[in-house]
Amino acid sequence: MSESSEDTIALLRRVPVFSTLSTDELERVARVAMSRRFEAGEVVFKEGDEGSTCYIVRAGRARAIREHPHGRSITLAHFGPGDIFGEMAMLDGERRSATVEATEGTEAIAILSTDMHRLLHEYPDISVKLIAALGQRLRDTNERLARQSFQTVQSRVAAALSQLVAAAGEAEGDVVITTTQAELAQLAGSSRESASRFLAVLERAGIISQGRGRLTVHDQAALERYVY
Repeated sequence: MSESSEDTIALLRRVPVFSTLSTDELERVARVAMSRRFEAGEVVFKEGDEGSTCYIVRAGRARAIREHPHGRSITLAHFGPGDIFGEMAMLDGERRSATVEATEGTEAIAILSTDMHRLLHEYPDISVKLIAALGQRLRDTNERLARQSFQTVQSRVAAALSQLVAAAGEAEGDVVITTTQAELAQLAGSSRESASRFLAVLERAGIISQGRGRLTVHDQAALERYVY
């Protein structure tokens, strides 16, 4: 087995959809997986595109957004290492329900729909895990939307920033988040101006610092105290 195949198998083992497969079964999945690279800001696929491929993030980050006719957009989800996206359109035969773009340089593996459908037939357990993963994603989205309807702008922005910190997987120390004020405002469901004012409050308190296209969280516990 090549080093590349071993890396792919190790990645697949982290994904809940494939976590119950044996090493031999994971090797079969790895054989049909293709490496892909996306630069920061590059669109992986657009809302309305035909769904022919799903992706698993190896390194980097991406986000799913929905665009509205008047030009505004809302961030639906963020994806980091070990996350899978693009699988829903492959299952229901519909076109892409959202646009996914890389928020930083991102490496991923891609599995074509024809190969995924064959895998689902061969290993029904993948189907069960896939449905569970989609269900959890829907619950997370519903919970976020419900929470936002009762929260103040400050709490929503703090919660959105805490979500990005959690996705970064750093339990202690400074956490650098690659995002803009506009992107964070979209995730929090607030205006950029309101988000900017609250971020300035956090910066004066020493909880965060801001840079071009990034935020650094210095005190995660203090940030969490703004979430209610």
